[in-house]
Amino acid sequence: MTGRRNLLAGEKSPYLLQHADNPVNWHPWGDGAFRKAREEDKPLFVSIGYATCHWCHVMERESFSDGEVANLLNDACVPVKVDREERPDIDGNFMAVCQMMNGSGGWPLNVFLTPEGLPFFAATYLPKRGTAGRPGMVDMVPRVKWLWKTQREQVMQSAGSIRETLLKEALPAAGPCPGQAQAKAAFDELSRGYDPQWSGFSKEPKFPMPSWLLFLFHYWKRFGEGTAFSMAKNTLSRIWAGGIHDHLGGGIARYATDRRWVLPHFEKMLYDQALLLHTVAEFHRESPDPLFKAFAEDLAGFVLREMTSPEGGFYSAFDADSEGEEGKYYLWTEEQIRSILSPEEAGVFLHSYGVLRGGNFKNEVTGRILGDNVLYMAVSPGDAAARFALEPEEIGGLLASCREKLLAERRKRPAPLLDDKILTDWNGLMIAGLSLAGTVFGRKEWVTAAEKAARFIELKLREKTGRLLHRYRDRDAAIPGFLDDYAFLAWGLTELGAATGKKDYVLSAAKLMDILLEDFSDGKKGGFFPHGGQDGNLFLRRKEAYDGAIPSGNAVAMANFLRLAGPAGRKDFPDHARRTGGAFSEHVSRYPLSHAHLLTAVLMF
Repeated sequence: MTGRRNLLAGEKSPYLLQHADNPVNWHPWGDGAFRKAREEDKPLFVSIGYATCHWCHVMERESFSDGEVANLLNDACVPVKVDREERPDIDGNFMAVCQMMNGSGGWPLNVFLTPEGLPFFAATYLPKRGTAGRPGMVDMVPRVKWLWKTQREQVMQSAGSIRETLLKEALPAAGPCPGQAQAKAAFDELSRGYDPQWSGFSKEPKFPMPSWLLFLFHYWKRFGEGTAFSMAKNTLSRIWAGGIHDHLGGGIARYATDRRWVLPHFEKMLYDQALLLHTVAEFHRESPDPLFKAFAEDLAGFVLREMTSPEGGFYSAFDADSEGEEGKYYLWTEEQIRSILSPEEAGVFLHSYGVLRGGNFKNEVTGRILGDNVLYMAVSPGDAAARFALEPEEIGGLLASCREKLLAERRKRPAPLLDDKILTDWNGLMIAGLSLAGTVFGRKEWVTAAEKAARFIELKLREKTGRLLHRYRDRDAAIPGFLDDYAFLAWGLTELGAATGKKDYVLSAAKLMDILLEDFSDGKKGGFFPHGGQDGNLFLRRKEAYDGAIPSGNAVAMANFLRLAGPAGRKDFPDHARRTGGAFSEHVSRYPLSHAHLLTAVLMF
């Protein structure tokens, strides 16, 4: 688009701004795009992603920056770009479509809609040209144009059928609140899926899944089941030792692509740091361990150092890519390390952190190893001390010194993008994690940081009515708050009240739950919708309690009602908790593990 930017240029989202110079005539989601689609009798092409998503970057370079693809899209459709982190309501609806049609989902998420907003095709990453088993944009877009012009009736029937199918799942039948039987079923499912060699609950890829670890913690506390504790602790140990943990700068990547937790998908999300911090604090409170303490210091230190705004709010994420390559900021060759460390240091460090001359990092797409290494704890400090005839204290000091030298050198590299938007819901999770961890580990400065973030949200992301806004960036607060904003911030304020002894935080949390009851309740069947229903362009108002990388808003709301009932003096809150659990009785019985956080709340009764 020679010298001209598209309509995304006026947006605040870092993700949308990444596409503002594309030759695609992108529109932001809104009435204007839908009106244009109706006026021109075209389908909409809605592409959803986020600023730190590796495959979103790939598709932007391959397709959305390409003139041929842009011409096809501009001719056939009204193209719309959505930041899933700004608009989780849009993303949730269309991810359900993608999972129903394809059996899986992911980002970028690409959906074709009728001008009335009904989806009729969904896919994740699409290359420019098709490959075996995956269509390309230059094939797909003309095909959609042809279908829209010549097979309109079939397209509309398909769109209607998709909507009806999703409607049935969107409003589950209510029943009695789930209980111990469903909790045991979830535990049994985790036990069957547990990897006894490398820990975690799948082969590959492996996600940290803090909701599962917290469920195992409460299951252990409730029933004294030692296996629950050991599965969770072993998983935390593997995450700590693996390449998914940034051993130089701190923090945890979103997931590992391999079974051993060694090869990360390098983006770092605020919510993972927050939920894992909360998890290790819970475990340490009941079973003190140096692992939990070191893990907490690593996570909190990273967020306070790298992801905290001067005003006190917490930024959203760090990108996986730098200089156009995934993980380049974090990878090392053996030669680079030897050039920085002394020969004695290098010998110990290379052995301890699994560095190989030929490299240990395998490209996720090509499967090739090109000499780069991810740092991970290949051997324990004790084994390294024995091999090099050093005392344990000596090995610890030597490796710490090596890490400092390598980190100083790494900071000279071009850093990955920091997504500096501040989201109310993710900040609520971080406030909860810092508040609990600050109490458990005696770190008052962590509680102080949580208080500062709570003040920031109160000043910048709360309207005069008491209602929340979802996103703050570049001095702009916008987007009406979602269920997760209210539930997660109330969780954070509840923990902050417990950490400080200040009842104002508890009362503020209770007020948020009252607004949640007013704005999001399903008055007929119980539970809560994810958004207030103000957006008339969304074809579906779904209600769910499934956990993803973060726990569901319904599950956190249920736990909040239980936690706040006593401190806030609210005798009605336990009934709201039971009704919330009962709203998802059918789904919890069918998919207990997918509702681990709701079952954690059940264990709190």
